[in-house]
Amino acid sequence: MKRLEKVKVGYRVAIVVGLLLLVTAPLFVSNWIVFVVTLGCAKGMVVLGVVLLLRGGLISLGHGLYYAAGAYAAAFALNRWNIREIYLLIPLSLLAGGGMAALTGLLLRRYRGIFFAMLSLAFSMILYTVLFKFYDVTGGTDGMRIHLAKEGVPLFFYYLTLVLAMGVIFLGRRIIASPLGYMMQAVRYNEIRVEYMGASVGMVIYFTYVISGMLGGLGGGLVALNVGHVAPELAYWTACADFVFVAILGGANHVLAPFLGSIVFEFVKNYAFKFSPNTWQMTLGGILLLIIFFLPQGLWSLTETIERKVIQWQLSSKQ
Repeated sequence: MKRLEKVKVGYRVAIVVGLLLLVTAPLFVSNWIVFVVTLGCAKGMVVLGVVLLLRGGLISLGHGLYYAAGAYAAAFALNRWNIREIYLLIPLSLLAGGGMAALTGLLLRRYRGIFFAMLSLAFSMILYTVLFKFYDVTGGTDGMRIHLAKEGVPLFFYYLTLVLAMGVIFLGRRIIASPLGYMMQAVRYNEIRVEYMGASVGMVIYFTYVISGMLGGLGGGLVALNVGHVAPELAYWTACADFVFVAILGGANHVLAPFLGSIVFEFVKNYAFKFSPNTWQMTLGGILLLIIFFLPQGLWSLTETIERKVIQWQLSSKQ
């Protein structure tokens, strides 16, 4: 048992070392890498929201809706209402995503399977059309620029995103280990039994969906403030599909998995565009398919495999 405890301690130490590397990364890597990691952490929050629903057997193809809502909320607050305080912009983005999820969730909680997926996608495409058509309000296809021209802004947003990501990871662990998290997982396997236990399946899905939408809005707001621009493509079906793909790429067995998958996805996408600008989509798809082929349970399963191998080695050496 002492050897197994040492393995668990080593596992925790590895996570702490990883966090320390992220904290000190700006000291020894380029600003471009810092920017990509920032985007990966911000989008990882959106992916975590998708994973919360996946644990209940629900595939959301419409998280671009909440992602775009959070991004445009920050853009409108800055450009239309001249709100420049970050401590106000971030909550506004979170509330925008959560508010949209609270509205759409009233209908979506009644559906399952492909109907849930396609209806959620339809809502996102409705927002895309609105953002695309209402040029005078949203900027149309040109989108809206976000001006935060201050010294040290990229580094500030890196650490802000990192702190918020740590907070989201902590809350995600608590949600998964809460009665709501357990009931959401039970819904995946047997809704009737959940109802017999006295819980409302519809409300379990609804509350999880609202939390998921809040994470989407938070991630969208952070991405908008980092990039400095928003466009209707944030709500397009390709953006929605990316979040689901990254959820599969990272895995759904740990709250850190969406962030790992998102960071890897951003790096692969950027390097693919850098080295093959004309065929980067094909390069990106090929690399990611290879990863999924060799790690069907997601990137996080690699850490679990290493942990299992170490435990087996410890037990065999003891004998």
